[in-house]
Amino acid sequence: MRPCRYGLIGAGIGASLSPALHEAEGAHHGLDLSYELIDVERPGTPAGLGRLLREAAAAGFAGVNVTHPFKQQVIAELDRLSPQAAAVGAVNTVVFDGGRGTGHNTDVFGFAESFRRGLPEAATGHVVQLGAGGAGAACAYAQLTSGTERLTVADPDPRRRDDLVRTFARSFGPGRIGGVARDGLEEALRSADGVVNASPVGMRAHPGTPLPVELLHPRLWLVDVVYMPLNTPLLEAARARGLRALGGAAMCLYQAAEAFELFTGRTPDTGRMYRHLRRLLDERRPAHP
Repeated sequence: MRPCRYGLIGAGIGASLSPALHEAEGAHHGLDLSYELIDVERPGTPAGLGRLLREAAAAGFAGVNVTHPFKQQVIAELDRLSPQAAAVGAVNTVVFDGGRGTGHNTDVFGFAESFRRGLPEAATGHVVQLGAGGAGAACAYAQLTSGTERLTVADPDPRRRDDLVRTFARSFGPGRIGGVARDGLEEALRSADGVVNASPVGMRAHPGTPLPVELLHPRLWLVDVVYMPLNTPLLEAARARGLRALGGAAMCLYQAAEAFELFTGRTPDTGRMYRHLRRLLDERRPAHP
């Protein structure tokens, strides 16, 4: 079996399903694949994103995935960016070649494909997105390149929100994207077709909902890119109010599949990977009394 080594750099990633997902698919392709978690919150992990990348390259890694909170700051540590990663302004996959790192963004494909399959024919005249970080940039780019006519972005950090809006207004036109403060969410949602949560709120490390659930009306659809837990409080509230709602498992799967191909040069079986991911998520689901 051909050896292949890569991993994930991020904070608080101890529960990540990526190692099991990638290693199982690698075995189907005859690869001796190892996927390692490099958690900056774990005691003993060296500090410094640049140092972690250099050490991974020197250790023979084919590359690394990058997650919260490094998807934007990793750009300064790389030698090259794919055209899409440069346009998005965020990277979640780094491929090493001769010690040089090239940044890619597979979250764009992950979101676009999961949305296409999970909410076919959903109206996209006006969408409200919560979150303007690395994942938010990828989700916004995916929507604006897939036909969303107008995107309104909210984020607790107004500078981050405004930076994202300015960047994409230059690429797509100021009429396609705008920002809104939290106190303007209710009005923005009145005219919206759908809501995308691209923030970390809803993850086990960031509990809660990213907006007051009473603002969700049944004319909306909802996407929550969080996939652990599988049913976030936002998803549960949306479904209870009659919304068509899509969780983050499919986005996780499709971004991982594209990263797998970048690292290994092999085309993964996405159906097989998705079935495996659902089994892993079901095993993590809390038992109800």
